[in-house]
Amino acid sequence: MVGLLVVSHSAKAAEGIREIAAEMGSEAAPIAAVGGDPDGGIGTDATAIADALAALDADEVVVLVDLGSAVMNAELAIEMSDKTVVIADAPVLEGAVEATVAATSPSATLDSVREAAERAGGTSKR
Repeated sequence: MVGLLVVSHSAKAAEGIREIAAEMGSEAAPIAAVGGDPDGGIGTDATAIADALAALDADEVVVLVDLGSAVMNAELAIEMSDKTVVIADAPVLEGAVEATVAATSPSATLDSVREAAERAGGTSKR
């Protein structure tokens, strides 16, 4: 099964996005959220991201990030992980929702879930 990890500079934002995505995916796909710096402020932390990856019940994981600097910490965390992990180039909320829905498919693969997240970048809000 493919899991998802939402990484945000805000712990509250990460958890809110996880909550919305989990609702849309009927909580069938493993999805976790991590955000904030080690002191509880705004930022990201590679160790916290690595811990979230390790705790996620999935061997393959698609990571969605809110801002570019979160990519650097996610990449560091991926280097520490023994899982197969990719970072989707997608809007974090819309991408998380689309990826979660895609991950619930019995035929879901790491690539198909990442691609679903990335297609969300072209979604119109009108």
